Amino acid sequence: MALKGNLRDFTITQLLNLVNLACKTGTLVIEGPGDVAQISFREGKLAYAQLGQRDNSLAGILRKNKKISARQYAILAERATKMSDKELGILLVNAGYLSQADIIESLQQNFVYIIRQLFTWVEGFFRFDADMLPPSDKIPVRLDLENLIIEGSRQLREWELLQQEIPSLDMALKFTDRPGTNIKDVNLSVEEWRVVSYVSPKNTMRQVAQVTKLNDLEIRRVVYALLQAGLVEIVRPGGAPASVSARAFRTEDKEQQKSFVNRIIDRILSI
Repeated sequence: MALKGNLRDFTITQLLNLVNLACKTGTLVIEGPGDVAQISFREGKLAYAQLGQRDNSLAGILRKNKKISARQYAILAERATKMSDKELGILLVNAGYLSQADIIESLQQNFVYIIRQLFTWVEGFFRFDADMLPPSDKIPVRLDLENLIIEGSRQLREWELLQQEIPSLDMALKFTDRPGTNIKDVNLSVEEWRVVSYVSPKNTMRQVAQVTKLNDLEIRRVVYALLQAGLVEIVRPGGAPASVSARAFRTEDKEQQKSFVNRIIDRILSI
């Protein structure tokens, strides 16, 4: 299957669907905005995924999925440097530290997480290489693509809606000036609290996303929720700092932030 082109013409979901329907074996290489992803398949099933230079070792994946402790990860990183993931997996299973199911589940979760990050990629180039198989030292999985394709289609529709509502992340946010803003129903998530702490006309949404480590979809979700709650409004940036640092991006309008926090506290005390 000679498949290559531009992400403007084919979405990630459409590419997965093509691989799934054709039951293809090979690797889809996607050059996106500042990163490169490699997604490998066997007979139309997801076998392996790698995004950029992120730690994709078995030890790193197990640590991220909390299957091993930080101390165990440090020991493995030091002593198992010459082991392949397959050898390490066999060692962990034989030693009774983990089951084969634990390892496969962690790998599947990691690969699915990588693909979910690709759903918002709308710029870049792709190619399918039928001769490029999953790395031989890695543990392959066999994961059906149908559920991922459905999820990707839903996320694409959400992405399109959020882009219409928030077309540019280079705009800033400010707290609404309306004293009648209904704070009684406020129930902020952890991500929303993090974003709220950086709300200021001096901080663009893109900068806030960098500091809070949210991708384009996640920051739009949070901002959209805050907009719908009537807590913030979009404004032109009033001179954002040049460097990206948490200290530089803290809300500088202390009175405005204090007023907002006091209203939250008053609500909590009234419960």
